[in-house]
Amino acid sequence: MQHPLLGRSALVTGASRRKGIGYATARELAALGASVFIHHFQPHDDEQPWGADELGAVRDGIRAALVPGATFGDLHADLRDPTAIDALLDAATSLTGSLDTLVCNQALSGSDGSIFDMTADSLDAHWHTNARASLLLTAGFARRVRAHLGHSDAAGARPGDRTTSARPFEEPTGHVVWMTSGQLDGPMRGEVSYATSKAALAGITKTVAAELLDVGIVLNTVNPGPVNTGYLDADTTDRDLDWVPGFLASTPFGRFGRPDDPARLIAWLCSDAGSWVVGQVLTSDGGFTLR
Repeated sequence: MQHPLLGRSALVTGASRRKGIGYATARELAALGASVFIHHFQPHDDEQPWGADELGAVRDGIRAALVPGATFGDLHADLRDPTAIDALLDAATSLTGSLDTLVCNQALSGSDGSIFDMTADSLDAHWHTNARASLLLTAGFARRVRAHLGHSDAAGARPGDRTTSARPFEEPTGHVVWMTSGQLDGPMRGEVSYATSKAALAGITKTVAAELLDVGIVLNTVNPGPVNTGYLDADTTDRDLDWVPGFLASTPFGRFGRPDDPARLIAWLCSDAGSWVVGQVLTSDGGFTLR
């Protein structure tokens, strides 16, 4: 099908920059037919070397990718605040009256450090943004799907308990994609808080995926590999780039990832064609770890 996501609605968080993975993912989902709602939090971008993007241009770029009949919406929210979670899910659902896909792409980057620099505040900030917000968004999304199915659990599950299941399903009732990083492929020096929060999502993927299957939701986690989202551009970088040409010469395709590379994988995972892949942590890195 040319538009396999036609009639479906997707929420993509952390989609505030045209050089970002969130923006590329939103456009890819739109091109496949989905109505798209994005979340953004520009104060984070303002603190980065590349600065914030024009939200008007971001909106226009995603709208331009929509197919006829699909719609677009957006909301500013600080997802470190747990009270923002349900408000965002409600706004995204109100776009079309339903929500089928959740892509948790929001991330706190920068302001990190090595184990020698570690503080409780740094650990908490990355945990709240990257891991806790993704888990809370997923929980809120799943509760909405379960309520729609008319199922509920009388009491909280204890260790080892199964939740009420509505299996089997003819097709998925929803899709969720989390984003991890390359913390399992090698050291991420100076990014201990970030890598810790991303490792938490990768580590809990199978457990949460198993529980989400009880209401028909398919969850996978994507490691996009090294993707240049502006931090490796000479005019916006905050680091020495003298090493880049020699490094790229050792890679299979002579380049870093582009935002479209993981975006295509994410969109496929959210389609019927990708729905048989469940509970996996998938790496999209062009063979970087095989060089």
